[in-house]
Amino acid sequence: MQVRPTATTVLDSILYRDAFGTPAMRGVFSDLARVSRYVEVEVALAQAEARCGLIPPEAAAEIARLAKAEALDFDLLGKETDLVGYPILPLVHQLATQCGEAGRYLHWGATTQDIMDTAVVLQVRDALALVASDVDSLREILAGLARRHRGTPMAGRTHLQHALPITFGYKAAIWLAMFDRHAERLAQLPPRVLVGSFGGAAGTLASLGGDGLEVQKALCEELGLGVPVSTWHVARDGFAETVNLLALITASLGKIALDVMIMASTEFGELYEPFTQGRGASSTMPQKRNPISSELMLAAAKSVRQHAGLMLDAMIQDFERATGPWHAEWIAIPEAFLLTAGALHQAKFALGGLVVDEARMARNLGLTDGLIVAEAVMMRLAPALGRQTAHDVVYAACRAAAEGQGTLSDVLARDPAVARHLDRAALDRLTDPANYLGLADEMVDRVLASRPRDSDNQNTSR
Repeated sequence: MQVRPTATTVLDSILYRDAFGTPAMRGVFSDLARVSRYVEVEVALAQAEARCGLIPPEAAAEIARLAKAEALDFDLLGKETDLVGYPILPLVHQLATQCGEAGRYLHWGATTQDIMDTAVVLQVRDALALVASDVDSLREILAGLARRHRGTPMAGRTHLQHALPITFGYKAAIWLAMFDRHAERLAQLPPRVLVGSFGGAAGTLASLGGDGLEVQKALCEELGLGVPVSTWHVARDGFAETVNLLALITASLGKIALDVMIMASTEFGELYEPFTQGRGASSTMPQKRNPISSELMLAAAKSVRQHAGLMLDAMIQDFERATGPWHAEWIAIPEAFLLTAGALHQAKFALGGLVVDEARMARNLGLTDGLIVAEAVMMRLAPALGRQTAHDVVYAACRAAAEGQGTLSDVLARDPAVARHLDRAALDRLTDPANYLGLADEMVDRVLASRPRDSDNQNTSR
């Protein structure tokens, strides 16, 4: 008989889990992985305390040999965790049984939060590596778009209206620069976040007497973590910074997603997510090709932003051990990482195969018959007429062109004040959007040149 699915959230749902997460990130935060990290910290603590002479070396060796997460009774662990409110006490009971006589040296001088916080740091270390790898892959995709479309003109838009001409490469370079900064932030984060937690009941390591700091250092060395300068049981800025960085990353993905979704609309038709049979299909409208990956990226950005706020709220903790905010982290940290991984996965798919319709971009650029480069004419007339007068002359011409009295060049050519300074050929050049791209190409080059992987192999052809 087939077992009926019992998952209740999109993060573990058979239907949605790969839309909002990835198998690799789920592996980092699975129950087995979580408990395995608890066991890893308990084993490392025993080994550290043996190094420092606090427990017999043979006991630490036995603990390392016999303590196995896979051998635990997870049903019992779940029931006892629900009763106690935390998993460590019931975990230690089972591990002590596994380890026999050596089990009496388990959890020596530690408190529940020491084990759980350090285990989360180990999970965060693995999760950040996955995020950093995906960010690097996405940066290469964006760099390729910026290079390939360095000279592809399109309409730049402000307030959802034509503003000035840009290139699609310029737009992609702006996206790329955001993720170059995120890569830098990811590289700067570990020294502040990847540190162990070991302080004992109230953070003072009183149970270990004068050996506490030595054990703390040895524990961190066993796990390959940094040594904290102070107990951080109630100083949660490291985890809060981590989730807020994930919010920055997903918000940048959300910005890209919003651009792609609008540019993929029928009225724009400038970009499309890669075509895969059935992807984005409607149950009733056969013509639809919905930008599903962008929609998922935007949903993730909104969700991770909420978790970032929750983590800031969780920083406000009472005295030396919190009465509730800590638990909010158990929700926010795994979900934020899963949503970020899912959003990055969607971004790599959507942008890696992005369809750019250069002809439609050119057609849209010409929709206003030269109005998009009115600034170019104004700035050319300003030395002769004065800036404000030039603005008023061109403004009036734009209104006339918008009312159907011809192209902007046509209207300007009929104005004697303009004709005294610019002939028709000059007006045609000024009102050609391709001639008013500013420093877009140089800005693309500057973004690409600032990246170590690209600086030795510049290719700025279209």
